[in-house]
Amino acid sequence: MKPTIESIIELFTEKGSQSYGAEAVSQLEHALQCASLAEISGQNHELITACLLHDLGHLIHNLGDNPAIQGIDDQHEHRAIPLLRQMFGSGVTQPIRLHVVAKRYLCSVVPEYWDSLSAASKRSLELQGGIFSPEQAETFIQQPYAQDAVQLRIYDDKAKITNLPTPDLNHFTQFMIASLNKLSRI
Repeated sequence: MKPTIESIIELFTEKGSQSYGAEAVSQLEHALQCASLAEISGQNHELITACLLHDLGHLIHNLGDNPAIQGIDDQHEHRAIPLLRQMFGSGVTQPIRLHVVAKRYLCSVVPEYWDSLSAASKRSLELQGGIFSPEQAETFIQQPYAQDAVQLRIYDDKAKITNLPTPDLNHFTQFMIASLNKLSRI
């Protein structure tokens, strides 16, 4: 099956009402809030798309709503990449792939960042490898798209507000279409 924007919308429609781990929002609410923050901040269409789709991996595994509570790192940042690479270029896929390690980076370089994390995010951080050493942080931030991943991470952390009004999923279709790689447009 070739992934399409329609299949992504269908996945959000079918599974987006699942809880976003131990947070007070659903997977879809979280995705829409994250993408809205990127749009309001004037980010490009690829980063807005990455913000919308960054947790798609949570919707395609069969590990339950909150694997972190069971001590399982679901590696969601990698699960959707094979599908998304068929549609989008590195400007979308690399920030998604790096957004989990961006949390490890931020904990290393911004002392108060750890305190700003929710309990669920702190729990998942430990499963994902913990805080970077200064050397690991420097190596991470030198990678292409690391800055975009850090920005995605900041929006990700803020996108957990119960009942926050956002545009609907159809609104963000325009950004996904603009982000499609050339092969997907054929």
